[in-house]
Amino acid sequence: MTTLLMALAGGLGAGTRWSLDAWLRPRVSPRLPWTTHLINITGSLLLGLIVGLGADDTWHTVLGTGFLGGYTTFSTASVESVHLALDGRHRAATVNAVGMLVLSVAAASLGYAAGRAL
Repeated sequence: MTTLLMALAGGLGAGTRWSLDAWLRPRVSPRLPWTTHLINITGSLLLGLIVGLGADDTWHTVLGTGFLGGYTTFSTASVESVHLALDGRHRAATVNAVGMLVLSVAAASLGYAAGRAL
């Protein structure tokens, strides 16, 4: 049952990511892939919160691995960084890659601390 719930949650997470990206992308600057940053940072924050709360194995798997695994998209962030570099925008590629890593880890840490405090 956990596997089925995780798969369903993963599909919901991916659908949520796609919908949010489709809605936000036309509303933000195209200079950097801001929507991917927002998705990965919020996903990292929520995963940190789930882990910090000490959620049981089933819900940790369903929400963390399933929904947030489908919602976050580090592979897209990597490809977007490569595209920026191939377009000759090396500074933007570096800012995108390093910024995504630093901000996502910081968000996960903040979520974890908040979860532990609750």
